[in-house]
Amino acid sequence: MTEFSAETSSKFDLFGADVFSDEVMQQRLPKRIYKSLKATIETGSDLDKDIAEVVAAAMKDWAIERGATHFAHWFQPMTGMTAEKHESFLEPVGNGRAITEFSSNNLVKGEPDASSFPSGGLRDTFEARGYTSWDPSSPAFIKDKSLYIPSVFFSYTGNVLDKKTPLLRSMNAINQQGLRIMRLFGDYATRRIHAYMGAEQEYFLVPLDHYHKRKDLFICGRTLFGAPAPKGQEFEDHYFSAINERVAGFMRELDEALWRLGVPAKIKHSEVAPGQFELVPVFNTCNVANDQNQLVMACMHNIAPRHGLACLLAEKPFQGVNGSGKHINWSIGTDDGVNLLVPGNTAKENARFLLFFCAMLHAVDTYPELLRAVISSSGNDLRLGGDEAPPAILSIYIGEEMLGILEEIEKGRDYNTVDKGMMELGVNILPKLPKDISDRNRTSPFAYTGNKFEFRMPGASSSTAGPNIAINAAYAEVLRQYADRLEGAENFWDELSQLIVDEIREHKRVVFNGNNYADEWVEEAKRRGLPIIDHALDAFMEYNSPKNCGLFTEQHIYTQEEIDSRRDIHLLEYIRRINIEALTMVEMANKNIIPDVLRYERLLLSILRDKKDLQLNVSESAEYALLTELSGYLNAFRQAVIKLDHSIGSAQALQDDLVACAYSYQDDVTENMKVVRELGDRLEVICDESVWSMPSYTALLLEG
Repeated sequence: MTEFSAETSSKFDLFGADVFSDEVMQQRLPKRIYKSLKATIETGSDLDKDIAEVVAAAMKDWAIERGATHFAHWFQPMTGMTAEKHESFLEPVGNGRAITEFSSNNLVKGEPDASSFPSGGLRDTFEARGYTSWDPSSPAFIKDKSLYIPSVFFSYTGNVLDKKTPLLRSMNAINQQGLRIMRLFGDYATRRIHAYMGAEQEYFLVPLDHYHKRKDLFICGRTLFGAPAPKGQEFEDHYFSAINERVAGFMRELDEALWRLGVPAKIKHSEVAPGQFELVPVFNTCNVANDQNQLVMACMHNIAPRHGLACLLAEKPFQGVNGSGKHINWSIGTDDGVNLLVPGNTAKENARFLLFFCAMLHAVDTYPELLRAVISSSGNDLRLGGDEAPPAILSIYIGEEMLGILEEIEKGRDYNTVDKGMMELGVNILPKLPKDISDRNRTSPFAYTGNKFEFRMPGASSSTAGPNIAINAAYAEVLRQYADRLEGAENFWDELSQLIVDEIREHKRVVFNGNNYADEWVEEAKRRGLPIIDHALDAFMEYNSPKNCGLFTEQHIYTQEEIDSRRDIHLLEYIRRINIEALTMVEMANKNIIPDVLRYERLLLSILRDKKDLQLNVSESAEYALLTELSGYLNAFRQAVIKLDHSIGSAQALQDDLVACAYSYQDDVTENMKVVRELGDRLEVICDESVWSMPSYTALLLEG
């Protein structure tokens, strides 16, 4: 065992210190109450209402002992962020006295105003009542002297208003269908099948003083103007580079804050772009990992300013350098720790592995439009397909070894290789499997990496809930189809062998191991019949297609009304984000860039007047040429800004028609924004930096 210093050891001892964890529950709850609550957490069984009062009392005492003064139901509305309403434990009892109070009703149920959260038409503004309900599957925790109670959020009429409820439903679907498959293989010991997730979080850090001098950064989270820095990521020297002292201090405080909250932050390193970094946690169940990723993002934002930094989670904060993603590593396993996406040591285990592996090929091939929709945003449109982000075509990388195995299975032949450990399947035509069956492909949007699938398309600022809901629902539906077919078979093993062959033949078109950036891949994808959806709006229009609606309703994730509402929320978010960015761009143009250029023009005019007084040939001077060039660009810039302003007004006039309004922002507003940016960046290059009021890319990316 490694020995640590007392200081280091004490830091590790703090892991989970602010979490109402399993250990805390064991210590503070009567044995019967603990077992009942544990059963609810582990198996998803209904919560015994009789135990809630005891749990509430224990939770309150624990929280107050740790300095908490308030409690809050912590939920995830369809903003993609979290929400919380804090209430004091204080309860006046008369005579100027008060006691602390926290009943089972306080624990189990809250009532925030639902009218101000996105509902996609599920609720009108005057219909304000909404409810939160405790989610015992995620542990409560203490932050900023409040007891946070992870909760779900729903309306007075029972409509789901959050991202957590459908995530839990999708996990339940995985469990139900996964257990059917396990029973077919003779496994009656497994009690629950879990979907697991680990989210690699990329982010940028920039100097806080520079951040506050740029309206685009503190309003929009990304730069709307900015000429490239002389040095970017060309040398590939920032990836895994040494971390400077200021950033290292931020990372240390971030680690400690997350560890106290039970978030197993494991890896931290410099990313490809200057000023870009990544944090990687240890896997957990999808719902807990989703909560923890929300805490990661919140802690990053809160801690960075204490170190003179600002944290940027936008998908493409800087043009011309890497964007930031949130790679979702997804796997499926049993309650006793068996990863079902890893080849086993027996014929039965390897046959089971192939079935669970093929299920993902089927899911991605059948529901690519849905997977494209749930990772889409105006920001991610700027990132996908550029500077190491995967393109917008859904394909799966599985490696040449695994592809060879599948092709030999399809042909009915044994697969042989050298220098690999072999495992006998022994099930009719199913061959031997090597243990090491996958490399990596950083250009792939969906890659098998030996024990999990890595979904690399989600953007850094997004909630992990949407992608996980889609993956879980699609995967559960495929498992349902498998179970239906195999349960009715006369000979299970014969039918299983044929099923795997059928799946490979039907869905191997989604497998692509090559360079996803290559132009040839686009043409090849078209020949294979894979959808190519370049824009977020086109993806959103597919969200509530009959195929996707059938999936969600079949797996009891959403009602039809809830599906339609979410498409409208996607459209509204898209419209509002671009509208804010466009308005910010117009304001920066009129209040920053044009005045900056005019100051430089005054400087040049002053020099020209001095030269003229000296009777020099002004028309042949560099100052005259520079002023002429500057004036031409400034006139073009002003006209472009006016055109952008008009296009914003035209788009806003269409707000009663969400689809038409959204396409107006995509086709007109964003195109005009590109022109304004190009001209604005050219003006920055021409002007002396002493007159330029906005910190440059050099300052933002290279002075951190």
